Amino acid sequence: MVIVGEVVMVDWSRISELKSEIGEDGFAEVVEIFLDEMEEVIVRLKTAPDPTTYEVDLHFLKGGAWNLGFARFGAACGDGEKNAAAGKAADVNIGSLIDCYEQSKAEFLEGLGEGRSGDVSSAA
Repeated sequence: MVIVGEVVMVDWSRISELKSEIGEDGFAEVVEIFLDEMEEVIVRLKTAPDPTTYEVDLHFLKGGAWNLGFARFGAACGDGEKNAAAGKAADVNIGSLIDCYEQSKAEFLEGLGEGRSGDVSSAA
């Protein structure tokens, strides 16, 4: 488990909670959907960042992050969303957010591969 700034990168207890809420059968499908949808926004932020959409984009990413247990990324998206809502979109470090997403996703997939929360490592 990677801890960054006292916030864990991936909250495995949230993942266990999600699995108990939707069951083993639906977990892989939900993971695939969330990762695909988050990846679409990440790619757009990488290739065509638009500060006028940061508030909406980061709100969306925050929701997906918290649902998948990406604690550090969820917190970072929340901070960015607040800045964008306050008219400070220029202060949002999109590169740092993307790096945090990539690190969170890597730890998540690695943990799934190690069986931390079931065998859905092929979901992404």
